[in-house]
Amino acid sequence: MDLPTSSRWSSWKDKTFTSYTSSRKMRTIVLAVVCVIYLGLSLGALSLSRQRIGVGDGEKTEAAISGARLLKRVRRGWLWNQFFLQEEYTGSDYQYIGKLQSDQDHGNGLVKYVLSGEGAGTIFVIDENNGDLHATRRLDREEKAFYILKATVVNKRTGQKLEPETEFTVKLHDINDNEPQFSKDVYTGSVPERSDIGTSVIQVTATDADDSMYGNSAKLVYSISQGHPYFSVDPNTGVIRTALGPGDMDREQREHYQVVIEAKDMAGQRGGLTGTTMVNITLTDVNDNPPRFTQSIYQFRVPESSKSGSPVARISATDRDIGTNAEMYFTIVSGDGMDMFDIFTDRVSQEGVITVSKPLDYEKKPSYTVEIQVQNTQLDPRFMSAGSKDMATVRIAVEDVDEPPLFDKASYLMEVKENAAVGVAVGSVSAMDPDGAHSMVKYSIDRRTDMDHLFNVHPGNGSVFLLKSLDREETAWHNISITATELHNPRQSSHVPAYIRLLDINDNAPTFATLYETFVCEKTKAGQLIQTVSAVDADEPLAGHKFFFSLAPEGTHRSNFTVRDNGDNTAGILTRRASYSRLHQSVYLVPVVITDGDYPMQSSTGTLTVRVCTCDREGNMELCNAEALSSSPGLSTGALIAILLCAIILLMIVVLFTTLKRQRKQEPLIISKEDIRDNVVSYNDEGGGEEDTQAFDIGALRHPEAAAALEETTKQRRDIIPTDTLIYTPHPSRDNGDVCEFINQRVLENDCNPTAPPYDSLATYAYEGTGSVAESLSSLGSASSEAEQDYHYLSDWGPRFRKLADLYGAEDSYFS
Repeated sequence: MDLPTSSRWSSWKDKTFTSYTSSRKMRTIVLAVVCVIYLGLSLGALSLSRQRIGVGDGEKTEAAISGARLLKRVRRGWLWNQFFLQEEYTGSDYQYIGKLQSDQDHGNGLVKYVLSGEGAGTIFVIDENNGDLHATRRLDREEKAFYILKATVVNKRTGQKLEPETEFTVKLHDINDNEPQFSKDVYTGSVPERSDIGTSVIQVTATDADDSMYGNSAKLVYSISQGHPYFSVDPNTGVIRTALGPGDMDREQREHYQVVIEAKDMAGQRGGLTGTTMVNITLTDVNDNPPRFTQSIYQFRVPESSKSGSPVARISATDRDIGTNAEMYFTIVSGDGMDMFDIFTDRVSQEGVITVSKPLDYEKKPSYTVEIQVQNTQLDPRFMSAGSKDMATVRIAVEDVDEPPLFDKASYLMEVKENAAVGVAVGSVSAMDPDGAHSMVKYSIDRRTDMDHLFNVHPGNGSVFLLKSLDREETAWHNISITATELHNPRQSSHVPAYIRLLDINDNAPTFATLYETFVCEKTKAGQLIQTVSAVDADEPLAGHKFFFSLAPEGTHRSNFTVRDNGDNTAGILTRRASYSRLHQSVYLVPVVITDGDYPMQSSTGTLTVRVCTCDREGNMELCNAEALSSSPGLSTGALIAILLCAIILLMIVVLFTTLKRQRKQEPLIISKEDIRDNVVSYNDEGGGEEDTQAFDIGALRHPEAAAALEETTKQRRDIIPTDTLIYTPHPSRDNGDVCEFINQRVLENDCNPTAPPYDSLATYAYEGTGSVAESLSSLGSASSEAEQDYHYLSDWGPRFRKLADLYGAEDSYFS
């Protein structure tokens, strides 16, 4: 293939220039690109000849390749590589991009151009006849900067590809269609107040979506539109700085600022786009203001009865600073009340709280004056010196109140010997009314602290004395409370503790420290130590205990043992002979006299029981009497007596119960069913002998006419002689058949007779008459033996005998 001629090259340049200069604004750029392409084609003709795309006969292709190798140049089959397209096209027609042209297109209409790749057929279309390339819609470079397409040439008739598929690029030229955007809509920054000029506050950042490599569309410049003259912004970096000096940036005057920052593209030139943001800037506090009292003189009042730690007043101071810079503390620096009052700072309210530190007394000092000082806890040496303090005067008046009596001591310690007599003075207390009136005071003991009434106090002079004898060994200390009360105002009273210690006297004799169980072997040696004893004493001498041991005088004669005082409050019991016989005497009693060394000297005799036992060669006990082997004391005497009394009482109850039961079952003396007399004979009196058995003769009931003759003899008892005259004299009834009248007269006679029974016999008058269904009710015929009597048949006699049935039935069940 021949090298391209000058005419064809000129035609290619015209076409390319026409396609690349469709936009007026891009003509200069297109011209520069064409020149670069032209230079590149001239220098790379040899290398491009190997990549020539086209279809021809084989001989021409080989010749073209051979010629290209010889001449170092190659002919290009395609006359295009990439195209440029301006974004955001606003025209109504399709936007023309360029023209594709192949060497196989001879203008005879047999060639068809085919387009493929990104957006082919939708965004980009090609005229299949002449190769003109168009864009169908407006494109945005910020959405996609370039598109890669492929094109080929085919024969319309055969559909055969005349050229291999070739790739090319459509790039979008940027225009300034995006305004700068800040990363935040609102920024928040802070800077300490009184900062120097140029102190950095915050940096804002904006971005532009336009192409930063093309022109100045994405070159931004920052400026401040609101916030002068307090702040400034660096036009290139967006750093906001303070623009005024320390004296003008005072938080106490103004704390918050709103600054508006603009970012403009096109390097800030006219016609560029602008984005804005707001920056809220706060001046942070520094400790540049000292605290100040709200007034120079304060006056307060406090009752003299206020306790230590009681609040008196609260003093406030103001500080224009905030937070930790406003924290302050108060101190008392001078005045006559420095020792009487304290001041501390309430950390919540930042107030100074004055409190009482010592008891106040209106009668001694009615007012106080103190100087207080306030300052910050943290100082900033740049703004305040160590002398940034404020002073104020506080005057405190003490109010007089009616106070209770005041004891001259907080507590009293008294001592008395334990053998002190009743009425002896133990000590005394003293109290007085601290008020100006100096009321009289009376004393008393709080009996809740002296339940046994061991002590008393004189109501006038406060002297404490004994009411009962004391024993130190029982209670060594007595703690009582003494009350002082104003006579004219009993509600005003005070208490003071009094501690009474009983001084020891030697009033207790020493005794054995424990109960010793001592034994001696039958075969032993004379002078053998069999027991070491010690003593205890309830007394507590100041010099300590000193005990002396000796054998009692009654045991020195013919004694089998001796006592050796060791001199250390112990003693040894020694044998006096070589052998003892358990069968001859199994137990020995050794009386030991124990004497203390105090004054007056006390002594006691303790008896040591020594048992004789059989021992082995080493002296170990093997066998003792039964009484010696028993280690338990057994039951005490009191327990045995109690058990014996319980047994006796139980036996008495059993005997009484048996006696009552037998009396109920005793057979009557008269058991004849025919004799209807009802006699109760009791033999419990040393009366007149056989005459006691003579009861009333009921034959008079059968022969009433004989009653008159026997009247005088039947009125009086045979066993006694009446001393009083009868009050009522009965008259015999003339009606022999009226038995009821006779009975009534006898009953009335006995009711009026002061010498009537009971003595040793009881007469019962009852007569049922003939035809009674109950027959005789006499108990004399109710039982013929000691067998149990059944009274259940009484319930069958009708309602009149129901009560009797209940009584006998209940009695039967009770005794059975």
